[in-house]
Amino acid sequence: MSSTVLIASNRGPVSFTLSEDGGLTMRRGGGGLVSGLSEVVRDTDVVWVCAALSDGDRGAVRQAPGGRLDQVFETGAIRMLDIPPAIFHRAYNAVANSTLWFVNHLLYNTPFSPEFGTRFRREWESYRTYNGTFALALAEEAAPRARVVVQDYHLTLTPAMLRIDRPDLRIGHFSHTPWAPPEYFALLPEDVAAEVLTGILGADHAGFLTARWARSFMDCCEVLLGARVDHSARTVTYDGRTTRIGVHPLGVNGEELRARAAEPDVESHMAAIRDHVGDRKLIVRIDRTELSKNIVRGLRAYKEFLAAHPEWHGRVVHLAFAYPSRHDLPEYREYTAAVQRCAKEIEDEYATEDWDPLILNVNDDYPRSLAAYRLADVLLVNPIRDGMNLVAKEGPILSPRCALVLSREAGAAAELGADSLLVNPYDVSGTAAALHEALTMPEQERLTRGLRLRKAATALPPQRWFEDQLAALR
Repeated sequence: MSSTVLIASNRGPVSFTLSEDGGLTMRRGGGGLVSGLSEVVRDTDVVWVCAALSDGDRGAVRQAPGGRLDQVFETGAIRMLDIPPAIFHRAYNAVANSTLWFVNHLLYNTPFSPEFGTRFRREWESYRTYNGTFALALAEEAAPRARVVVQDYHLTLTPAMLRIDRPDLRIGHFSHTPWAPPEYFALLPEDVAAEVLTGILGADHAGFLTARWARSFMDCCEVLLGARVDHSARTVTYDGRTTRIGVHPLGVNGEELRARAAEPDVESHMAAIRDHVGDRKLIVRIDRTELSKNIVRGLRAYKEFLAAHPEWHGRVVHLAFAYPSRHDLPEYREYTAAVQRCAKEIEDEYATEDWDPLILNVNDDYPRSLAAYRLADVLLVNPIRDGMNLVAKEGPILSPRCALVLSREAGAAAELGADSLLVNPYDVSGTAAALHEALTMPEQERLTRGLRLRKAATALPPQRWFEDQLAALR
């Protein structure tokens, strides 16, 4: 039962929940990749290889021969890997999320971290094992000369490992994160940095969300590996093989998003928000409580805006939705606490009996997020660094008159920057000034910018994004 198209990612297109009586309930996963895949490979023999992430997932795997779950979603089969929890934890939390994510988002507090000692070496060995498990499963599932698309920083070693066992395959890798410049990527131990780079260079095609991230990867290969790089042709030649580098921006399926945002649960949330804020202007942010999202500086910018513009007191509300992320890591728990402290400072200083200047919510609620998009006058997206940031694209689609305040360090700035108010994410005062400019932007300018933002945001929807990656492997 071999397949001609394979996808590999840490998270799969479905998940399972284990009930008290031992039964399993399946639900479809979310995100652009699932949506895009559903359309692209509807009539294609495809297998999606992913990790079992929960007790329910592991229960489903153990009931299925070889972990192969056939006909559980409309686009094909799933091979779910039951990786031992200790190995998974070290590979996923210690290496992928606490090392590779930190490097590529430039997040280290370098006087104190990173520190690569014997503990890290054990964690790195688990990351190797995790990647090797994926490579073995892909080798088993792939038909001769099949196309394999490996997704993201969790699986940087998989392409080279798979190449050893199955040199006949057409292999792609896609990075959803930014990529660090060589001088920062070199924080990694030399052998580890080389292993990550050569792991991806095991692919025939390595894709990135923006030309900037692709260029940084090529620079790392040139400086740290001594590879031969052709920047104009976007190729990297190393150890006798040439890998083509592609740029594939990810957009939004606007029609699908608008249809979901018109559902009754979203309308109900819109009514509740209106009841709470009245006719006040709305500054909206929607993020995971992720270190790179820069929520604390965003809140401080709003506080500085209120201090500089008392004429807006009672006339504006900031809806800040900061949803939980990676709370098994201490840095993320501490960051969530810092967000809550900053929010309380704003409330304590500015709230009155009839005006709540800030509504902070840390409970994930997708319909409420869609409602906030639709009501937004200003959307604040100020990450320290981001591969793309689809929030910046979703907001203008659902609110035609929304002004976008956007970090220049978001990948989306490459496409949306001309019609956004671009900010330096570290400049709190500059962000405060941009919030004021966004609130006072003339209506016709809002509409004109919004039209161009929507066009750019929907230019390359998930289906096109995935088709382009498959086409690059023909």
